[in-house]
Amino acid sequence: MEHLTFDYSAQRAVNARAHVGVVGSGDLEVLLTPNDKMTAHVIVHTSVDGYGHIWKSVLDRFFTRYDGAVQIEINDFGATPGVVALRLAEAVEAQQAAQADGATNKGGDQ
Repeated sequence: MEHLTFDYSAQRAVNARAHVGVVGSGDLEVLLTPNDKMTAHVIVHTSVDGYGHIWKSVLDRFFTRYDGAVQIEINDFGATPGVVALRLAEAVEAQQAAQADGATNKGGDQ
């Protein structure tokens, strides 16, 4: 089991969480939580050793488009780079939906 960490600068605050995917059968889970610091911190737990350069490439590409201040935890069981990119995009979409829902419900229905 390999544990990797990556850090990226962030430009905007995030105030919602997201959880997508499952661990097992060649898939992965992404947990996205707000970060108090204006950075994005990624922790990868993977069952496949020796692919740090691939993880870095996929995450570098992802963070050219995403600028949120988050902590991302990825629990991997051998997912392909394409699946990683898909799950990251899904996590951002889920986080943005949760954030929009929270903004809609502030002080609202009781």
